[in-house]
Amino acid sequence: MNILQKYFPELTEIQCTQFEKLPALYQEWNEKINVISRKDVEELMERHVLHALAIAKVVTFKSGANIMDLGTGGGFPGIPLAIMFPETSFLLVDSIGKKIKVAQAVIEALDLKNVKTIHERAEKINDEFDFVVSRAVAPLSDLADWCDKKFFKMYNHAYKNGIFCLKGGDLKAELKPFEKKVKTWNIDDFFEEEFFQEKKVVYLKMI
Repeated sequence: MNILQKYFPELTEIQCTQFEKLPALYQEWNEKINVISRKDVEELMERHVLHALAIAKVVTFKSGANIMDLGTGGGFPGIPLAIMFPETSFLLVDSIGKKIKVAQAVIEALDLKNVKTIHERAEKINDEFDFVVSRAVAPLSDLADWCDKKFFKMYNHAYKNGIFCLKGGDLKAELKPFEKKVKTWNIDDFFEEEFFQEKKVVYLKMI
């Protein structure tokens, strides 16, 4: 927990308890259904939980907002963000059933009331959202296509409704078609650990 409290000292006792439970839960489930590499399970709080919370360093999701986690895998970045923003509703979507099974089990173990899961392709989701979040699932052009027309027309956050995704490496070519609608942040400006070098939060305005 020290690594989370280092960057998020405002965490409540309930949030700390929920975050503290994550390593054991993922260790247990990963032995049944491999959704995270063994090395990453050992570094879960840094490489998965804190990485997910980089999004919380650039946007504060408001009470009552609706967020879709596209390609959530075992629940990232959606579950850490749902703990961080308990008054925000999250829908975790993945096309692979065994991954959703793990995410659902973790949600139930933590008694998270603001999260739902669905085993489905994102294109077939008909709901509308304030934001979509995602981590290293697909090129930004694909994410934009899959999420098109899935956003509320009205917005009440600091950023217009759109996509916040976690990416790494050289993104110049990938972001070029969206240069007037995209904004990026270097995660190592927020977190000093070596793992976060060359990793970014990318925002794409969709309305």
